Amino acid sequence: MRGRSDEKKKRRLVTWVVLLMIFGGGLYLYSQNHGSSAIEYGSKSLRKFGSSYWGGDDDADDSSTRSGNYADDGVILKSFPVCDDRHIELIPCLDRHLIYQTRLKLDLSLMEHYERHCPQPERRYNCLIPPPPGYKVSIKWPKSRDEVWKVNIPHTHLATEKSDQNWMVVKGEKISFPGGGTHFHYGADKYIASIARMLKFPNNRLNNRGNIRTVFDVGCGVASFGGYLLSSDIIAMSLAPNDVHQNQIQFALERGIPASLGVLGTKRLPYPSRSFELAHCSRCRIDWLQRNGILLLELDRVLRPGGYFAYSSPEAYAQDEEDLRIWRKMSALVERMCWKIASKQNQTVIWVKPLTNDCYMERAPGTEPPLCKSDEDPDAVWGVAMEACITPYSDQQHRARGSGLAPWPARLTTPPPRLADFGYTNEMFEKDMELWQQRVEDYWNLLSPKIKPDTLRNLMDMKSHMGSFAGALKNKDVWVMNVVPENGPNTLKIIYDRGLIGTTHDWCEAFSTYPRTYDLLHAWTIVSDIEAKGCSVEDLLIEMDRILRPKGFIIVRDKRPIVELIKKYLKALHWEAIATADSNGESEQDEDEMVLIIQKKVWLTSESFRSSE
Repeated sequence: MRGRSDEKKKRRLVTWVVLLMIFGGGLYLYSQNHGSSAIEYGSKSLRKFGSSYWGGDDDADDSSTRSGNYADDGVILKSFPVCDDRHIELIPCLDRHLIYQTRLKLDLSLMEHYERHCPQPERRYNCLIPPPPGYKVSIKWPKSRDEVWKVNIPHTHLATEKSDQNWMVVKGEKISFPGGGTHFHYGADKYIASIARMLKFPNNRLNNRGNIRTVFDVGCGVASFGGYLLSSDIIAMSLAPNDVHQNQIQFALERGIPASLGVLGTKRLPYPSRSFELAHCSRCRIDWLQRNGILLLELDRVLRPGGYFAYSSPEAYAQDEEDLRIWRKMSALVERMCWKIASKQNQTVIWVKPLTNDCYMERAPGTEPPLCKSDEDPDAVWGVAMEACITPYSDQQHRARGSGLAPWPARLTTPPPRLADFGYTNEMFEKDMELWQQRVEDYWNLLSPKIKPDTLRNLMDMKSHMGSFAGALKNKDVWVMNVVPENGPNTLKIIYDRGLIGTTHDWCEAFSTYPRTYDLLHAWTIVSDIEAKGCSVEDLLIEMDRILRPKGFIIVRDKRPIVELIKKYLKALHWEAIATADSNGESEQDEDEMVLIIQKKVWLTSESFRSSE
């Protein structure tokens, strides 16, 4: 009996093992077929539409898998898979699905879920993001300020939700922007003039004879405030999170207005100290009192000496008990921060920041918020946590009683005082301007067969140094997002001191913007830098493709071997080389550099692509 019992147990064990093997095998086969829906769908999509190009493409290939890596083996890649339609608006480091899948423990009250959380390399899609069905070439600036194609951003919920505030209106195939906002229903232009009147600026112009140039608009909506500032020679960094109004920044960039995704959460804003003359919040729904005023103190950090904060909100005028409570507490906080009311009228209050450290030094001992420690770098921003402290001025700025900047447009070409922070001389600054002026002229000569005066609007300099690439474009109707790599000299403050805008970034990760938002990318040795850091060149090229508009351009200026490497990817990325040139040996460090001009082709994954031209 005992032997039979053991035999039964053995048979039962064998049966379970067989069943487990069958289940495991089935699970493996399923994962092979369905494990990455983006890649699988993309492969089918590429096979089906791989030969559908605007104007044709002799390089189209039926293969939907990579034929090799980017190694120096001479292999030319045939194709990358195409992401499926769910990823048409993918922002890899601001992807809520990634947060859910990885079960990140984030504090929603601190807005951590709107901060950057990037996928590990093994979780990246590594597929090309297609345009939405029916995509049209974007409407040209300045017409685009007031209207965009609906098919390019097929989201109309804001038109319904904000119908009483004139954010946007759906009109047939287009979405129009009357210039309204949550607080300025009757137009941003009238609202801007009213702020200038409150501050008694000449001719009711907010630029104050060139002394107001860089503005920070937090919680910007579709960025109509920033869009209407441009005619006054003011450039705004319009910021909003990828929140319930998730397409607001996408609309702003489609309109050709400078804008960026971001949030006042737990990390410092990616801008150096003393970057903006004016900050603006129009019902931006931010709790400025939380965590001992840490968000208002971050705003204080990025404001220049004598900078303004224009705040339009019910707390500034409402008389109910809760609004009055908030107003009293906020007034007490800004008083301890040494801000003073410059003007208060109707629903808007404007505070002004002190010019010197005098007020900070006169506060009673133990006054909150405290001054930041002297050894803390106020310009270190990448991944740095905010602190609830006041950033005092340097001794030089305290003595200067201000930023010491020239008014715009002289500011662009006048050596700023903070050059000395890097040991740069005025002569070095002027030579840098001359060098990039010549380079940009050469670039435009190479681009001239392919572009018209209104072809380009949104530009990005992926590795700005002192902003001279952008400075050389001052007479063209474009704006430039100047990106300073996080591991190099933190020259972004020089860029802001020249009256330009930009951000800090690590190109080993995806950029915080929507797909198809830039017309031109300038990549000066950035690919060499990425390779030297040990990051994936392939991932960087796919990211560049993601943020570049169809028919957009890339200017690569890099070492010859790197340029040859990039050429191996052209077919796989559906890019076309339209010009090459030697560097002409303008300086010793670029003797081995060459220039490659690339245009992104328009490729289809659906039944139609219609040009608006």
